[in-house]
Amino acid sequence: MACDYGGKGMKYEHYVDDFAKILSRIESGQLSKFINLLMDAYEGGKSIYVIGNGGSAANASHFAQDLAKGCRGPMESEKRFRAISLTDNTPFITALSNDDGYQYVFEQQLMTYAGPGDMLVAISGSGNSPNVIRAVEWANRKGLTTVGITGYNGGRLISLAKYSVHVPLNDMCTAESVHSVLLHYIVLEIQEKLNIGCGRQALR
Repeated sequence: MACDYGGKGMKYEHYVDDFAKILSRIESGQLSKFINLLMDAYEGGKSIYVIGNGGSAANASHFAQDLAKGCRGPMESEKRFRAISLTDNTPFITALSNDDGYQYVFEQQLMTYAGPGDMLVAISGSGNSPNVIRAVEWANRKGLTTVGITGYNGGRLISLAKYSVHVPLNDMCTAESVHSVLLHYIVLEIQEKLNIGCGRQALR
């Protein structure tokens, strides 16, 4: 699916209609499976690493924060999501990109921190970002649970990751917006499962 307004510009009402159509095409079973995998990581005390580039990096950072802080519960809670975005260590990313190459920035951080049973959430609109693909390949070899969140036709990531959340849309900006909405939905569902925060009640 592509958003085409015939060169006449975009009215807000058309955007909302198209956005709703896109959301209706997402396979809910993919979201349910992703939520269950996140809860398994939470219950097992496993770490969750989130990666992406550009707008997907922003989504990665936001999602990791929503898991680590938004799904924490009271400040004294010892049971927490061990979630972190590997897009946020600017000195490491720029140093490694300069010295070794940008394609290694996520793989090398995983090699430092990650272990078998941890989870890697890889967000890529195209599904073909070299640094994302390289990180998922490493994670698969090392026994991590890998989840790919994609747009367009899913690229290499949709088949490389062990699990997938796919947005079948040939428009990068809107695919990234849909990813953000889906990730917020997932957080709301987790909050409800843990009986913390507003959960879905905020929408009622």
